[in-house]
Amino acid sequence: MTPAKLAEAVLAAARALFTERGFDPAALPASTTVERPRNPEHGDYASTISLQLAKKVGAQPRELAGGIADHLGRTPGVKSVEIAGPGFLNIRLDTASAGQLARVVVQAGREYGHSERLAGQRINLEFVSANPTGPVHIGGARWAALGDALARLLRASGADVGTEYYVNDAGAQIDRFARSLHAAAEGRPVPEDGYAGAYIKELADEIKAKHPEADERTFRDEGVALMLREIRTSLADFGVPFDLFFRESDLHTRGELDTALARLREQGHVYDADGAIWLRTTDFGDDKDRVLRKSDGEWTYFAADCAYYLDKRERGFGRLLMLLGADHHGYIGRMRAMAACFGDEPERTLEILIGQLVNLVKDGEPLRMSKRAGTVLTIEDLVESIGVDAARYALARFSSDSPIDIDVDLWTRSTRDNPVYYVQYVAARTASVGRNAAEVGLARGEADDFRPELLGHEKEQDLLKALGDYPGIVAQAAELREPHRVARYLEELAGSYHRFYDNCRILPVGDEPIGDLHRARLWLNDATRTVIANGLDLLGVSAPERM
Repeated sequence: MTPAKLAEAVLAAARALFTERGFDPAALPASTTVERPRNPEHGDYASTISLQLAKKVGAQPRELAGGIADHLGRTPGVKSVEIAGPGFLNIRLDTASAGQLARVVVQAGREYGHSERLAGQRINLEFVSANPTGPVHIGGARWAALGDALARLLRASGADVGTEYYVNDAGAQIDRFARSLHAAAEGRPVPEDGYAGAYIKELADEIKAKHPEADERTFRDEGVALMLREIRTSLADFGVPFDLFFRESDLHTRGELDTALARLREQGHVYDADGAIWLRTTDFGDDKDRVLRKSDGEWTYFAADCAYYLDKRERGFGRLLMLLGADHHGYIGRMRAMAACFGDEPERTLEILIGQLVNLVKDGEPLRMSKRAGTVLTIEDLVESIGVDAARYALARFSSDSPIDIDVDLWTRSTRDNPVYYVQYVAARTASVGRNAAEVGLARGEADDFRPELLGHEKEQDLLKALGDYPGIVAQAAELREPHRVARYLEELAGSYHRFYDNCRILPVGDEPIGDLHRARLWLNDATRTVIANGLDLLGVSAPERM
């Protein structure tokens, strides 16, 4: 029995009690949950439903718990229900019911852990969005790993997700980029406010070879195109595709800034002062009003932000989720105010996550210089140092609001203190068990012949409980936007499997005949392989069959 099925049984028991006693069924929740108690001696699972309902129906929690326990105890697979404290329900499953989870997981395969909890939500997820003036740096790599993992989590929870990269190809930074390329092509020093690094000379030489008489406009257009091509390739090599690369310049050429300005005027939040056009964002908590169009007629970056927000909303996205770097804290207030100026409810339509810095550490010292990009470490530097799998796992393993030091020595070590190695080793070990089982003629057999009641060993039960936690972890990680919960769970699951493997022999020894217990344990082994592979896939990390 899965935790979700048990939770349904708890709710059904409460519903039966309400009918029996004439309580108002409207007081019952649409769903409930069960939790694993910290102390295993208290049972397999616990429920607080009696405490939640008692006040609503005017009953004592322990009395209500007693009635629910009576009904729940008649549920097939429930061994016992005890009442603890003010009205907790401590539930124990019988061995067969607990063991059935192994079959459920194997038969569900890649779908195990998926749900429809976020069905009906259409989410636009924008991340990375680094300026096309240089390679993706290590901070962008963090957003690439987190953003892609979050997209996978949201989709696994039923949401309709569109991933998007916003290409800032308009404005002063692109002008500086073009001047830097032009100077490099002619052998002149980099402009004082320009971009440096070997990549600038590489791009300049490529453009010059193709366009010997290139002017600054050519360097601008060609430079952005080449840089964007490199960014796409870097992200694709990192396993991060995007549904759309959206160019800021298109907002200008399609007149979308004028459209956004007109919409904001209709809402009554635009005013003119000092020759400029302003948006009164202070009406919605911003620290100052924002200029949309300067007195010289130039649009501001904020005006483009307004047009881009409106474009996303008019493409049918109900929620806009943005992942931004540590230097964007001040961005949140103005963006929320802007959403309100459009007549939206920011808490419903806009969500901004801020990430902290990443350092790459070698021999205890931070690495700061890139061979190609000068002072900025790139995604290629990270991958070259520890590999794609380790990089993605390391970047997704921590909460986005925590700074990270990625120790090259740790993340390239083939030992259990390397988290990605520890988890991937279980993927490989479970696959190895499957191969070895086939060699000795051990197969799981038909599902109907599975004997779940044989999985009664303490370590088998612990592993089954850990496997049962996975769907809840996925749902929680998606709803809280925290992929690191999946990584930490996988490490705990890996530990449970190792303890099971060390204490419960799966394969027969010597001339020992193959029995139902061997087959039952092979079901459990394969269920673990399924969950490890599913969880790693959510993080964009491989589940190797051999290491």
